[in-house]
Amino acid sequence: MTEAMRKEQGRDLSNVQLTAERRRGSRQQWLVLLGLASTLLLVALLSLVLGAISIPPAEMAAVLLGHGNPDYRAILLDYRLARVLIGALIGAGLSVAGTVIQTLLRNPLASPGTLGITAGAGLGAVMVALLLPASMAGMMSPAAMVGGAAVALAIYFIAYRGGIDPIRLALVGVAMGAFCSAGIDLILLRGSANLATALVWLTGSLWGRGWSELFGLLPWIGVLLPVVWRLALQLDLLQLGEAAAQGLGMRVAAIRLLLFCAVVGLAGASVSAAGTIGFVGLISPHMARLLVGGRHRILLPTAALCGSSLVLAADLCGRLLRPPLEIPAGLIISAVGAPFFIYLLWRVSRKRR
Repeated sequence: MTEAMRKEQGRDLSNVQLTAERRRGSRQQWLVLLGLASTLLLVALLSLVLGAISIPPAEMAAVLLGHGNPDYRAILLDYRLARVLIGALIGAGLSVAGTVIQTLLRNPLASPGTLGITAGAGLGAVMVALLLPASMAGMMSPAAMVGGAAVALAIYFIAYRGGIDPIRLALVGVAMGAFCSAGIDLILLRGSANLATALVWLTGSLWGRGWSELFGLLPWIGVLLPVVWRLALQLDLLQLGEAAAQGLGMRVAAIRLLLFCAVVGLAGASVSAAGTIGFVGLISPHMARLLVGGRHRILLPTAALCGSSLVLAADLCGRLLRPPLEIPAGLIISAVGAPFFIYLLWRVSRKRR
C-alpha cells in the first residue's frame, strides 16, 4: 500500500469519525430540548393546579375538556391559563433578547438591561402610573413599550458613528439606563397615588395579568422569535468578529440593525406585559450554552425554553411561599440572579488573568 493510499484512508476514517461525533452531538442536543420542553410542561401544569386555591388534577382535566366545576373553570380559564402563557412568552422573549445582545456586544455579562431598554420601559410605565393616574388603566403597557423603543432609538443614534461599535453601543446603553433609572427615582419620590402599583410593576410580577396582556404580547413574540432564529447563522458569524463576518460576505451593519430592532421589540414587549423582570436575559443564555454549546440554531430555542421555565418556576414559588400573598416573580429571580451575576464576574476575571 502506497503512502498516498494510507493518507487517503486516514482522511476517510477521520471524516467518518467526525460525522459520527456530529450525529451524536445532534442527538444529545435534541434530547436536551426534549427534556427542557418536558420540564416547561411540568412547571406549567403545576402553575395551573397550585396556588392559594389548589385544583385537583382531575378537575383541571375536566375544565380543559369543556366541563367541570364552574368555580375551578373561572380560576383556570380566566386567570391562571393566561398567566402561565404570558410567563412562558416573557421568559422566551427576554432569553432570546439576552442571547442576541451577548452576541452583538461580544460580552457574556450583557442583557437587555445593558442597553437601557428595561429602564426606558420602566420610566414610561411609571410616568403614566404616577403622573397621569387618571389614565393609568390600560395605558401602562403601551407607555412601557413606547418608553423602551424611544430609549433604544436614542441609544442607536447617539452611538452611531458611520457604523455601530459594540463597545460604544454598550457604554451609551449603560448611560441611558442610568439616566432613566434616575428619572424613575425622581418620579417615585414625587408620586403618591398608585405608588404601590408602580413599585409592584417595577419589581416584575405576573399578578393580575390576563388575556388582554397576552394578546398584546403574542404578536411581538410570535413574529420576532422566528425572525431571530432565521438569523442564527449570521449570529454565529458575528461571534467571529466584524472583520471575519464581512470577509465572509455578510452585511454586518444591516444585520446588526435588524437584530437590534428585534431585541428592542422582544424586550420592550416583555417588559410592557409584566414589568421589569431582571436577570432572565442574563441567566438563561448561559444555562443554554452549558447544555448545547454556542451554535445559535440550537442555542436560541434552548435559551427560550430555559427562560420560560425560569419565569414560570419563579412565579409559582412566589405564589406558594406565603399564600394568599404573592411575592413578585422578579424578586425571586433577582435572588437567584444576583449571586449568578457575581459568579459570572469572577469567571470572566479569572479567564482574563
